Amino acid sequence: MPVPVQQPHVGGQEPSTWQKMKMGAMMGTGVGLTIGFIFGSWTIIRGGAGPRGALPTLSQYMLSSAATFGFFLSIGSVIRNDSELSPQLIAAQQQYGYLHPAIASRREGAHTARARWAAAAALAGSPPLPSSASLISRMQD
Repeated sequence: MPVPVQQPHVGGQEPSTWQKMKMGAMMGTGVGLTIGFIFGSWTIIRGGAGPRGALPTLSQYMLSSAATFGFFLSIGSVIRNDSELSPQLIAAQQQYGYLHPAIASRREGAHTARARWAAAAALAGSPPLPSSASLISRMQD
């Protein structure tokens, strides 16, 4: 039987902040319950159940771990925003000439830093820094 092909949902609406927070809390709670079960079971096997018994000890590990993971993953899923940049931010970037929000590679970042250092050296009247090619050739000699 062939697998049905799912068409990408074009023009759909992105989840709201509340939906992102709920989704992060649910994922964090699931992870926390699993981790709490693993570490709680290990603690009970290793050190005994304690005066309250095995089930209350295990449930305390699982619930505290679930609450902690759920809380932090809900916050993290709201902070991490995959949406497009707002029109105000795009306009501000274009106004100040900062169009590319991330440096693509280390080489490009080094080139940008060298250009800034050379401009600062020219303003200060000091000699410019040597190029990276001349530094590499000096190291090879």
